[in-house]
Amino acid sequence: MDYALDAPPVDRELLDLAVRLAGRAGQMSAEAFFAGDWHSRRKEDGSEVTEIDVAVEDFLRAELSRRMPDDGIFGEEGGTTSGSSGRRWIIDPVNGTTYFTHRVPLFTNDLAYEDEHGPAIGVINMPLRQQMVVAGRGLGCWVLQGRDPDLRSGRRAHVSGRTALGGARTLMHNPAGWPEELLSALHRRVFLMPSTGMIAALVTGWADAGVIAGPPMGYEDVAPMPVIVTEAGGRVTDLGGTPVLQGDMSVLVTNGQLHEAFVQLVKDLPRSRDWQTLNDEE
Repeated sequence: MDYALDAPPVDRELLDLAVRLAGRAGQMSAEAFFAGDWHSRRKEDGSEVTEIDVAVEDFLRAELSRRMPDDGIFGEEGGTTSGSSGRRWIIDPVNGTTYFTHRVPLFTNDLAYEDEHGPAIGVINMPLRQQMVVAGRGLGCWVLQGRDPDLRSGRRAHVSGRTALGGARTLMHNPAGWPEELLSALHRRVFLMPSTGMIAALVTGWADAGVIAGPPMGYEDVAPMPVIVTEAGGRVTDLGGTPVLQGDMSVLVTNGQLHEAFVQLVKDLPRSRDWQTLNDEE
């Protein structure tokens, strides 16, 4: 599902609702983070989950079902709940559970909304930074600050204007899992930095690009990105240039002006297998 630039704007009230719910999810997860009275376990796929992941998702599901009863819901922990409207919400209650369990304050609460035109709303809440990046199709991208985020007090976000690939400030996520040829090629051309708040850094112009090329991301991980990045003036695809929600779940985000140069850099790498195959062998 690609981002439809010519689609009508999403309802502002839906964006307000998403902001309020993500804010409450952030309060719940932040309180639990500091209290420390929770347990974690391993899921069948080997990933970690805590009772806070489940509690936050249950809260969001209950609120969305009450307010938008005809909409479908997909959540990382609870799977799919069908709806009759053709629209759905996507929930990642605690994105970065490993950060959460290791007491690293870099986890987020992510929420996305899709309608008949495609991606419509994206919210990434960083509760321990008291910062939220939000966007609605046709409404722009905004950065909200404070414990009780409100669109009325947000500031408009926009990507950088950099046009030269050489030295571009590029955030890297989990580079230990990257194919060696990709890491080497980027290291020679751009200024690589550890990933901390990749999307927020990109849409506010602090970074020019970001790359996620380790194990494939889940749909809920990338669902907020198309709206947020595009409304801030940037572009997001997989590493091959395919729209991110249709791709191999690698991620390339840029300020837009650098995007084709990054895609070409990847295409020019000496390799005989695709990124998915390389990732699966890690």
